[in-house]
Amino acid sequence: MSVWPITIDDVRAARERLRDHLAPTPLRAYGTLDAAVGGGIRVLVKHENFQPTGAFKVRNAVSALTALAPAARARGTVAATRGNHGLGLAWAARALGTTATVCVPVGNNPDKNAAVRALGVRLVEEGRDYDESVKAAERLVREEGLAMVHSTNDAAVVAGAGTLTLEMLEEEPALDALVYSVGGGSQAVGGLTVARALRPGLPVYAVQAAGASAIHDAWHRGEPVSHPSADTFADGLATRNTYPFTFGALREGLAGFVTATDAQIAEAMRLLLRTTHTLVEGAGAAGLAGLLACARPSPAVRWGSSSPGRTSTSRRSSASSAARSESEPAATRRRRARPSSGRAGRGSARGPRRRRCSGSRRRR
Repeated sequence: MSVWPITIDDVRAARERLRDHLAPTPLRAYGTLDAAVGGGIRVLVKHENFQPTGAFKVRNAVSALTALAPAARARGTVAATRGNHGLGLAWAARALGTTATVCVPVGNNPDKNAAVRALGVRLVEEGRDYDESVKAAERLVREEGLAMVHSTNDAAVVAGAGTLTLEMLEEEPALDALVYSVGGGSQAVGGLTVARALRPGLPVYAVQAAGASAIHDAWHRGEPVSHPSADTFADGLATRNTYPFTFGALREGLAGFVTATDAQIAEAMRLLLRTTHTLVEGAGAAGLAGLLACARPSPAVRWGSSSPGRTSTSRRSSASSAARSESEPAATRRRRARPSSGRAGRGSARGPRRRRCSGSRRRR
């Protein structure tokens, strides 16, 4: 049985469903960011902060709702969230003329709660963290017949997340690597699905918050892991379990998996603000934090970076004055050998062998 929950055809179908609702987001390079990262690395930032909710999660929600049968969509939907997935669902429900319920933990970020309520959906505050809020959403499925839109364990959700990588690789097919921050893994698995179809062998890396590292730890151990708590200010990454829908693909597809401390994530947030003039939340900046930890020694490569985020700073955060940034660095494959007259970071430019990041050694 395949560990891959979706195919490239699923991602392409999701893009067609999204076409009438969401425009492609820009992929941009910043010389000052490249200089700060150093080593001749070129970083490309995928500005999901330009989405109407300031985060890539709106792709997931629109994809999921447009894939539902009309009768199921009309009954209403429910999801658990720390903010961005619920906000995406609320936006999609309003755009499609249906109802939604969003379950959040008690004490959740008040700004994110307010943003969800402002879109006219019901907000239920229940549970001590995301995973307990999922239980509340499951109860509403049983009691009210709502359709669950899980933030991770849903094929249409993962296919929607994959559309941002499809845009990146169509615009910049010579990227050398991709780096994603991971909460549940929808964006990373969507990206892996696209990469293995369009660029077989393209290295894909993942970063998780050190205080919420269940999926990272499971990847290195080779078996699912659950932790009693998730402790990070990057609330978009604050999960404490592995998820069966994404774990197998992450385990098989990732070239490496590292963690970033809250201090490293905060440093990456400041760097993105200074160099791109966009404010990303912790979940989005985690990708850049991982890039800085693992990629600086490698010259003449291009890193793609997707920015999830809004702060309260890729998963949601006000980026620039009106945009929010959902950005995680998508790294570029590092190469060695011959000099090139092309600009640093182009596929034709190569540099010395990179230092291996400790997170790329997987335990079996």
